[in-house]
Amino acid sequence: MSRKLAAEFFGTLWLVLGGCGAAVLAAKFPGVGIGLLGVAFAFGLTVPTMAYAIGHISGCHLNPAVTVGLAAAGRFRGVEVPGYIVAQVLGAIAGAAVLYVIASGSPDFTLGGGFAANGYGEHSPGGYKLSASILCEFVMTFFFLLIILGATSARAPAAMAPLAIGLGLTLIHLISIPVTNTSVNPARSTGPAIFVGDWALSQLWMFWVVPILGGAAAGLLHRWLGADDSAVDRMEAAVEAALNPSEPLAPATAREPR
Repeated sequence: MSRKLAAEFFGTLWLVLGGCGAAVLAAKFPGVGIGLLGVAFAFGLTVPTMAYAIGHISGCHLNPAVTVGLAAAGRFRGVEVPGYIVAQVLGAIAGAAVLYVIASGSPDFTLGGGFAANGYGEHSPGGYKLSASILCEFVMTFFFLLIILGATSARAPAAMAPLAIGLGLTLIHLISIPVTNTSVNPARSTGPAIFVGDWALSQLWMFWVVPILGGAAAGLLHRWLGADDSAVDRMEAAVEAALNPSEPLAPATAREPR
């Protein structure tokens, strides 16, 4: 279990450093800034890179909403949920700390720029009100979990799962950065909020409650539809894959935790 938690810690650190780092350090760099499109791809790229690095160890959740959603779908043991969430939050804080040290090396840096924190109302990049932000975060997290649950199904091409999930997260950011700066991940929201303080901490509740509800709803729907993989389904898929090498086995995230 300690290895799984360590993997989640470092994986979430990388997600925050990679995604928020792109937003803070590179988005508006004079003349060659990567802009909204670049930030969206930066967040998306953190997922497949970590999936290949730690997916076989912890399943590469990197997100409390993903952990809760997988548990709701019957893909993850509930007893492991608290430990995963703590490791993810600590990793996000560590990632934000590393980013803060790097960013503060510039004479132009100020936390007043937002430090990639999530917000609504006057702290939304586009000024979107709370109700719109709640709906956006719920729907985006809901579909993110549907993508994850489908991509990691025993009968889905295993090698393509990280790519599908990463592209899904990229698309989510392309849609919702103007609304909330895109959370869909309570840990990712917590890291920068701790450094910004003030309004970011007072609005943090929404970026915990809504993504977790969205993830849980997707997990429950996935289970109700009968799309979750039973042990028999996985055995049949393994036999089929052995008989037909062109069909690779599912990734670690699609198997029962040991």
